[in-house]
Amino acid sequence: MASPSEPPQDTAAAARVLCDVRALAGEPPAPAHVLWKLAEPGRQLDANLVRLPADARVDTHAEPDLDVLLLVVTGTGVMDTPDGPLPLAEGALVWLPHGSVRSLAAGPEGLAYVTVHRRRPGMRIGRRPGGG
Repeated sequence: MASPSEPPQDTAAAARVLCDVRALAGEPPAPAHVLWKLAEPGRQLDANLVRLPADARVDTHAEPDLDVLLLVVTGTGVMDTPDGPLPLAEGALVWLPHGSVRSLAAGPEGLAYVTVHRRRPGMRIGRRPGGG
């Protein structure tokens, strides 16, 4: 038993391997979808492993509030940005600062990538600020 001066032991804070992204990304091609998502309770991050089939696209968009890291796991593609195209290949790590505009196109063999960003706060039920 821990003494009052020692912090309690939290087994939920233990490091562990969550999945094998290469194995998941290497599964037979399928329609674009999320292959894995971080769902650990108490987490401060959100992460997804996404696969786009050959020549699929993610339309132009921006994340207004969160910075995002994108790591290419398999395949190739191009990220279009206002500053020009960014070629993507296995191992590319891209920082997408909040507010950055981009679209994404998978190459002929498809594209699998991991995205990581700060967790969005959950919806809360309550009164609006300034409401009565």
